[in-house]
Amino acid sequence: MALPSTPVPTSFPKQDIKVLLLENVHASAHEIFAVEGFQVEAVPRALKEEELIERLSDGIHLLGIRSKTRVTARALEAGKRLLSVGAFCIGTNQIDLEAAKRCGVPVFNAPFSNTRSVAELVIAEVIMLSRQLGDRSREVHDGRWRKIAKGAHEIRGRTLGIVGYGHIGSQVGVLAEAMGMRVISFDIRATLPMGNNKAVESLETLLAQSDFVTVHVPETPQTRGMIGEKELAMMKDEACLLNLSRGTVVDLDALAAAVKSGKLAGAALDVYPEEPEGNEDVFKSVVCGLPNVVLTPHIGGSTAEAQESIGREVANTLTRYTNTGASAGAVNFPLIDQPKLPGAHRVLNVHRNVPGVLRDINKIVSDRNANVLGQVLATDPEVGYLVMDLDKEVANDIRAAIKALPTSIRTRILY
Repeated sequence: MALPSTPVPTSFPKQDIKVLLLENVHASAHEIFAVEGFQVEAVPRALKEEELIERLSDGIHLLGIRSKTRVTARALEAGKRLLSVGAFCIGTNQIDLEAAKRCGVPVFNAPFSNTRSVAELVIAEVIMLSRQLGDRSREVHDGRWRKIAKGAHEIRGRTLGIVGYGHIGSQVGVLAEAMGMRVISFDIRATLPMGNNKAVESLETLLAQSDFVTVHVPETPQTRGMIGEKELAMMKDEACLLNLSRGTVVDLDALAAAVKSGKLAGAALDVYPEEPEGNEDVFKSVVCGLPNVVLTPHIGGSTAEAQESIGREVANTLTRYTNTGASAGAVNFPLIDQPKLPGAHRVLNVHRNVPGVLRDINKIVSDRNANVLGQVLATDPEVGYLVMDLDKEVANDIRAAIKALPTSIRTRILY
């Protein structure tokens, strides 16, 4: 009868790994971490910087957030044991990605999991705007009966312009076309249109041709304020604008003026330049109270299906990085996905990307008579990430020697 195998020693026993999940991360993530044996602590709200610094200073290994918690350079520097940060959402602009990289901390997100939820809300809001359903519903709630057809239209045959033809934008195009709409798109990179969607050569062309314009771009210096007074003036008279991407993309003062003047027939917004930190806070904006303007509280991806999928996607990625060192999918880090080698012992090292690092590390290993079975190095202009598999038990003095190199940022023995 075969004897039970001896557990592979690890420098981070799973039962000692601490996970901090903020802002009501879905239970699907908790389940995955629990199966791994990690210690999970959940806080149902966002944390201020000082609170986060205090928590990370307490030896947290994995941090999970959503959109409200700001992960600053100070917080990252306080997390001496922090291995990785997971954004349980699409956006990562709430995290100082460069500071995380300098600290040797990869950041993962969920770029695909809420695509369908956002796309469905866009189509719903296109119909709402075309039929002025928000106003009609509010009137009936107030006891007013205004059965009118003026200004109400079918969306079939109308043109939808999609700014940013990525995962969400392309899905919106497929759904809109199925509703009988003509779909055009503009993106700064070359894209392959789906179905009968058609790419146009410029934002100006898209604005001039579209009855509805929906924006799906990330927050960057280039997209900040990209839809302002000038762009709104280019839109067709009585067109509608939708923004379910980032709040800084649209100039709300200019949008409010365009709606009040009758230039635009309406708008739908799910994101804003400044948003309340909690559900108990009051929201005020120049667009509140405007006719045929649909306002929602950043709920584009807030469906049970999307949140469960996001929880599983990000938790699995964080777990995989913790257990194997795989950084595939990180938004700020060199990407490596090295399969496990049976019987090997793995060392992970993050270092400043300067000449001679690999030479120095290999000398340390060879001086201890350890043979390298596999070695993968990936770099970007600032840092290098090394995954190295050795054929013998790696003593702590090797880890200490690699860690002591002036180029090293973070080093750990995985198993």
